[in-house]
Amino acid sequence: MKRICVYLGSNSGFDPAYAETTEALALELGKRDIGLVYGGSNVGLMGRIANTCLAAGGEIIGVIHKLLEKKELAHTGLTKSYTVKSMHERKQIMADLSDGFIALPGGLGTLGKR
Repeated sequence: MKRICVYLGSNSGFDPAYAETTEALALELGKRDIGLVYGGSNVGLMGRIANTCLAAGGEIIGVIHKLLEKKELAHTGLTKSYTVKSMHERKQIMADLSDGFIALPGGLGTLGKR
């Protein structure tokens, strides 16, 4: 397995366990040399997983919608990033780049159709 796509929120949520679990997953991906594909944000749980993976020396690919790029503060320190024009395109690229999926706490976008 080369890469895992993780769907998760661009906010931190109310329960500290969300952040703890996000960091534990990021460290485990780094330990197993599995790349991360995610929504491309630098805030909330998205920012936490990306920054923890980066600190562990992992490959991180972000895919962010152009309308969310400024609102969610796109992460600028990733291995690779894509800016897309639609949510369908965003999820399709995330799926194409990934060998598996994990859904952590997040908003409706996590549950949306692709």
